[in-house]
Parts: sequence; structure tokens; C-alpha cells
Amino acid sequence: MCLRIRRLSAEEAQQLEQGTPQPQQPVRRRGCMRGCLWAMVIYFALTALFSWLFGSMFSSSEVKLEDNTVYVLDMKGTVVEQGMPADPWADLLSEVPGGFMSEDETVGLDQLLSNIRLAKEDDRILGIYLRGGELAIGQAAAKELREALLDFKKSGKWIIAYAHAYSQMNYYIASVADRVCLNPVGEVNWNGLSAERMYYTRLLEKIGVEMQILKVGTFKSAVEPYFRTSMSEADRLQTQLYLSGIWDEMVRGVAESRGLTADTLNAYADRYMGLQDQQRYLDCRLVDTLLYDFQMDSLVRIYAGTEDYEKIRTGELASVKRDKSKAKDEIAVLYAEGEITDETGNGIVGKEMLKTIRKISKDDDIKAVVLRVNSPGGSADASEQIWGALQQLREKGIPVVVSMGDLAASGGYYISCGADYIVAEPTTITGSIGIFGIIPNASKIREKIGVDIDGVTTNRHSDLQTNSILRGMNTEEHQLYQTMVERGYELFTRRCAEGRHMPQDSIKAIGEGRVWLGTDAKRLGLVDEMGDIDRAIEKAAELAHLETYRLDYYPEVKDPIEELVNSLLEGNQTPEEKLIAKMRVLCSKPRIMALMPEVTIK
Repeated sequence: MCLRIRRLSAEEAQQLEQGTPQPQQPVRRRGCMRGCLWAMVIYFALTALFSWLFGSMFSSSEVKLEDNTVYVLDMKGTVVEQGMPADPWADLLSEVPGGFMSEDETVGLDQLLSNIRLAKEDDRILGIYLRGGELAIGQAAAKELREALLDFKKSGKWIIAYAHAYSQMNYYIASVADRVCLNPVGEVNWNGLSAERMYYTRLLEKIGVEMQILKVGTFKSAVEPYFRTSMSEADRLQTQLYLSGIWDEMVRGVAESRGLTADTLNAYADRYMGLQDQQRYLDCRLVDTLLYDFQMDSLVRIYAGTEDYEKIRTGELASVKRDKSKAKDEIAVLYAEGEITDETGNGIVGKEMLKTIRKISKDDDIKAVVLRVNSPGGSADASEQIWGALQQLREKGIPVVVSMGDLAASGGYYISCGADYIVAEPTTITGSIGIFGIIPNASKIREKIGVDIDGVTTNRHSDLQTNSILRGMNTEEHQLYQTMVERGYELFTRRCAEGRHMPQDSIKAIGEGRVWLGTDAKRLGLVDEMGDIDRAIEKAAELAHLETYRLDYYPEVKDPIEELVNSLLEGNQTPEEKLIAKMRVLCSKPRIMALMPEVTIK
């Protein structure tokens, strides 16, 4: 909506003060309407132009597989749960001499797993070449990818791996290969894991801000960076346990694949292998061969058994024709990835998620839902709304099965707990049943810059919402907020108790904001089974009594052409408009959160 503001004349201002009725002045909208029409014309023109220019990239045309094909799995970029169509600019610029790849380029775990399955089943594909070792991937997703590669080898086909440098998680994946190759001046980072957090208490003190903390749960440590300068003993305990669990899983996998013992691999890690001589990698049997990049083609030919072979990469293999089920009954795979917000954000936006669930609910062909969760949580209110929408699906007789990825903690567990069945990976980080609130107290800043507050109220706490930030809370006001947080915790634990068919006191005993690994969560009754998303789909079919079914995926992947045009249009925003948009996002973050602590694992 466009508004045109006009300054009142002195006569009009006097009439307004005296209460004299004003004759309605016609509002001139011609300029505004003209601008809107031009914007629409430009939008549709750009959409048509880019659709024509890049139509071939996104058409439904399928890649034809040739005999003697090698699947090249590029181990670079960032893994997300649901893959997106290729970026037209990235594809175009990749043809430029020297190549190009955005640091933000993502690859879908769903695409990788599907491609590996296809490569196993199609006789035209001879083997897999894992190229590179800097794929940004979480611990549970890495295990799923690794298990898929191990399953691929059951077909009798080969896997070879090559990198200039292997990150620890990438080496964990690449260790399944029949031959692990390294650049003669490369490195294998096998050094053990560390988890660290940043603490802002002293910084906040210097600028004059005090964080007023409201929380429930001894282990709910997401707020600790704002009032501590180091880990609490409770947070240190839970972090050490899940970090050691992840490392033990990585050691076990590498030990099996490389014919080494866990003690040997831990001894190597103590030497900090990332700084060792390349010959040491051979002597320690971490790699099999030292080769330059240009020498790898010769090795691929040896494994392929032919001089004449084709290479096909991840994006191309995703476009290979596959037999799609024509079954009428459908299982919906619903992805929930990222931080949970109410109305805006780049992760799980509650408002949009509810629309998607309603759409699923109205489709009579959908007989079951698999909710794939990879989330640290977020807004407690949005989590409750999503929980309620999923319960409505179950009330309609549609079973809901949860598949947990790297994270399904706090709000991520909230939206999962009411499912009919929960499947998690051994290294999934889950639990963190607890909530908190943070309200900054900026009174010291206000005093430093010389701003005073005065006003009137009609009731005792009329100014609480505003002045809890500007002047800080007194004891009574703090208790009011704390009571609200405790009510939220009661609701959260009740939802978990109902969903898991456990007494609420039992949930509270393992709650308190404590983070658990998937293996511990199964022992405690928070999840039902260890497994991947394929196992969750099998369970959903079982609960819905389906022998044949097809899969459909939600939310629908956005059209990259539309995204490109929108980004160009957004580029025409004034600096003031961009600032306002950012402020809206920041101010939309709720005060009461169901969010796990943010920890960087290296």
C-alpha cells in the first residue's frame, strides 16, 4: 500500500484543533499506481527473460546414462536436508576457465542418498569416485552418507577417494573407499573433536548491558554465554558425553574400514595427524596412495577396466530418468530444517510450516507423513503450533513418523515428541527439553548517554513490557516472567509425556534442558529406534498398512528462476528499506525460546 503525506495548511490545522469537520480531499494515487504497474511489468518481463535464457537448465529433460559411467561425488559445498535445483549463475560461471563455485553452494542429503542408491542398481555405473575432502556435513548426515556408500559396495562395485586435504568428517566418510588417495603434499586431519562456545558476559558488562535470565532446567545452557564466562559443570558434563559419543562412532567406523584398532586411531589423533609428514599417512595406513590430481584419471581407468569411460556428477545423476511409482497412495516426506521462528526466517517458519501441514491434511491420497527434523529448536510458541497441527493429522488417521537428522533438540524435539514413532541416528543430538527467556537490561547504557525516563501508568505493571528493558526488572516483575517460563516448561514436558506414554515426572527427570545422543535417547525412551530416513519411511508404510506407495516431498522446492528475479528486485531496495527489513527480522525473535545451546564442534 502506498501513502502520500500532505502538510496541513494553517487554516486546516486551526479547524482540526477546533473540531471543525474537514471536507475529504481526494488522494492522488496516479504516481503510486504507475509505480506498482511498472514493478509488475518488470517482474514478469524478467521472469520471462530468465526462463527463456536458462530454460534448458531447468527443463524436465533427463540425462541419458552411457555404458561405462563413473559417478563422481564432489565432496565440497554444504549439505542440507532437502536439495535445491541447480543455480543458473553457478552453472554458467562454472564453464568459465578456472571454474567457479560459491562458498554457499549447497547439496541435498536426499539427492546424495538417492544418487548412491541409483548408482548401486544401475549396471551402466561402474563405481563411485569421491573427489575432494571439504564437504561441510553434520555428524548424523555423515553417518547416513557413509552407510549408503557401504551399502553400495555390497553390489560388488568399487569406490575410490581422492583429496588435497581431508577434514575429519570427510575422512570418516572416505575411509569406506577401496583405495584412499591423497595429494603428495596433502593432509589428513585426524586429531580428535573439540566443542567450544563464546561467552559475552564481560563484553556486555563493558557496554553496560545486563541480561535478565529466565530459565527452567539445570542443563539448559543456551543462556550461559550471557551471564557466565565459562562452562558450568552441568554443561561441561553433557557436552563431554555427546562429543565423546560422536568421536567413538567415528573411530569405530574408520577402524572397521581401515583394519585398525580404536586404540591405534586414538593414538594417531593424539599425534595431531594433520601436521604429520605425508609418508606417515602411508605408514599408519590412513591412506593407500599418494598421487597428484592429474594422475587420478589413470587410476580411474584401472578401476573402470577400460580406457573409454564417462564421468557423471551429482547434479547430472540427479537428472537421470528413474522409474516412478504410479501407486495412488502417497507418503509425504516433510522437511523441518533450521531454527524455528514464528513468521520470518530462513529455517522452520511456523506460519509457513502450518500452511504446508494444512495442505498435506487436505490431500486424500496422503496416507502417512514422515517428518524429517534437523533443528536446534527456537520459538516455543511456534513449536507448540506445529505440534498441534501434527496432532490434527494423527486425529485424521494419518500416522506421523519422525526421522531425526543431526539435531532434533529443544523445539526440534517438541515438534517430534507427539509422533507415532521416532527414528534417530546414534549420533543425533536430541532432548534438551527445557525453555528459557532473555530480556536485556539497558539501564546502564541509558544512564551513560544521559537519557532519563518518566511517565504515568494506570496500573501497577502497565509499563513492564517496555521498561523491563529500559530500567530492568524488580524482584516481583522477574518472578512474573519466571512463572510464565515455568508454565511453558510444564506444557513442554506434558506434551513429551503424552507423546512418549511416560509419566511427566519421568520426562522431567531426563529433561532439565539436558542434551542426549540418539543412543542414550533410545535407552531413555525419547526415541523408538536407531535408523535412517529410509527406515522411517518403511515404518510409516507399515503403520498406514501400505504395500505400494509413492513419495512426495514438502515443502515444495522453490523455482530458482523466481528466486533469481526476486533477488534482483530486492537489490533495488533503498538502504533504509533494507535496514527496516533487517530490524523486523531481529525484533520478531520471541522472548521465550526452546533452543539448545549453540556449540561449534571441530
